Amino acid sequence: MHRYRSHKCGELREADIGAEVRLSGWCHRIRDHGGVLFIDLRDHYGLTQVVADPDSPAFKVAETLRAEWVVRVDGKVRRRPGGTENPDLPTGAVEVYIREIEVLGPAGELPMPVFGDQEYPEETRLKYRFLDLRREHLHQNIMTRGQVIDSIRRRMKAQGFFEFQTPILTASSPEGARDYLVPSRIHPGKFYALPQAPQQFKQLIMVAGFDRYFQIAPCFRDEDARADRSPGEFYQLDLEMSFVTQDDVFAAVEPVMRGVFEEFAGGKVVTKEFPRISYAEALSKYGTDKPDLRNPIVMQDVSEIFRGSGFKIFARILETSATAAVWAIPAPGGGSRAFCDRMNSWAQGEGQPGLGYIMWREDEKAWPGDFDVTLDLSKPDQKALRDKVEAHLKEGEVSKAIRILGAGPVANNLGPERTERLRTELGLKPGDAVFFVAGEPATFIKFAGPARTKVGEELKLIAKDRFELCWIVDFPMYEWNEEDKKIDFSHNPFSMPNLPVDEFLALDAADHKKILSLKAIQYDIVCNGVELSSGAIRNHRPDVMKKAFAIAGYDESTLEQKFGGMLHALSLGAPPHGGIAPGIDRIVMLLCGEENLREVVLFPMNQRAEDLMMGAPSEATPKQLRELHIRVVKPE
Repeated sequence: MHRYRSHKCGELREADIGAEVRLSGWCHRIRDHGGVLFIDLRDHYGLTQVVADPDSPAFKVAETLRAEWVVRVDGKVRRRPGGTENPDLPTGAVEVYIREIEVLGPAGELPMPVFGDQEYPEETRLKYRFLDLRREHLHQNIMTRGQVIDSIRRRMKAQGFFEFQTPILTASSPEGARDYLVPSRIHPGKFYALPQAPQQFKQLIMVAGFDRYFQIAPCFRDEDARADRSPGEFYQLDLEMSFVTQDDVFAAVEPVMRGVFEEFAGGKVVTKEFPRISYAEALSKYGTDKPDLRNPIVMQDVSEIFRGSGFKIFARILETSATAAVWAIPAPGGGSRAFCDRMNSWAQGEGQPGLGYIMWREDEKAWPGDFDVTLDLSKPDQKALRDKVEAHLKEGEVSKAIRILGAGPVANNLGPERTERLRTELGLKPGDAVFFVAGEPATFIKFAGPARTKVGEELKLIAKDRFELCWIVDFPMYEWNEEDKKIDFSHNPFSMPNLPVDEFLALDAADHKKILSLKAIQYDIVCNGVELSSGAIRNHRPDVMKKAFAIAGYDESTLEQKFGGMLHALSLGAPPHGGIAPGIDRIVMLLCGEENLREVVLFPMNQRAEDLMMGAPSEATPKQLRELHIRVVKPE
């Protein structure tokens, strides 16, 4: 028999009853029932109940065991007594009667128990991550992560992509975050940079004549942490293709993403065909370029209804600026005073003056039958109301009918005709409400998007059983930097402008409006409100790249200094190429149903970019500093 085990702890079944077996693992839970010890023995593969009673030669050793001790047990497989089976365990029909126990690794007092679902401070969990990883849920997340990566690799290779590896020690990256620098010992005073992404290398692979490259690439960015962003390192699926258009990239990537999500969706519905939503449309409908399409609420510009209206606050806003607007946030089922007041209070908590609203209800009262203003009887969705009105008319009860009333200060000042027009255009009915944001869209959009999300969450409109994926396309290539009073790149500076080359090269400073309206061939994949990836058709022409950087205020010497290697390579025959880089961590986070990346990463850092378990970052020794020709000057 093997020194440590004949079977794994998740393997034993009824067919093994009567067999002599050897198991090794951790003491997950120990229970004393009337002098009989029941031990749940756990390893990577599962859990088996082992039993020792006073007649067992191993009983005295069994009495000394504590939680998380590592032991080897020898014993005989038997059927669990009737009524004690555990159908939730694959091994739940059997148990092992212990004949011998060997303690392989005793455990001291645990700073956090492994058994149970107790919540512990994140600092404790990260300091003792090796204990945290023993817990079933987190353990399974990490296994899912490995399976997802295997699935991605399999699907990429099936499409003819080849896996390459790019350098870790390199030069500064154009991704936009702070670099992590590594000092050079043999080049005093000079530094390598850890790659923020293999952006330049994967382009150079295309220039080198290879095609259909991919890599599960480590990326390093010195950014502040948040739930969906690690403070130091993360992994992404980097891929690049030559002689391709945007449609070709989509055709290659979409089946991989859809297939991975379908494989690990756990019964949730996955988008079959990813809709393509322009950046401008995403902002105007959802208030963000990372829309959660599980939320059915679509915002709408209703400025014309308020222009010149009796609701003077919005009317004045629209009069004072040509770019001002009023957006409506429909709230199906939100037509109660309590809900509207709650949303108003939430808005004030977000630093807003409030959140105007209208709510609608049915009203039965004496009414002269002027239905054309308040009720459109031709609408199919108002059939029930139409039938009621027709019944009244047949009975000669013209004075009694059902009408739909808008309530609230906005409706009172807007007037019944405009209020009814608003309801009709938004497709709302009695029991619904609508909220409003007004001003400059560039300013209020930061609030409008979260408000849409809040309404959807509060009214339980978000379909939790779905993975809704989409493409965001037509990103602006440039934006106006108000602080510096100049044009800046809006996104990746290596993206190709979506404009004929000759026309782009002919642009000059006088074409300010045209430049700011210019779109790049750039795209994102978004799932359930989380950005999974960013990509582009790359700028592969030196003349176009020089022009693109010149528009953003960078002269050729700056371009040469920062990206000279890339520029020179492109000048020696570069094919049109493009790619994308879906984030592995975020994909796994969604598939595991988590809201924080740290739940799907083996050994994450905390929000201050500290590795509490290994004690990083740490101070360098005087010897290390001397070898690197570095002197530390601490901030005052």
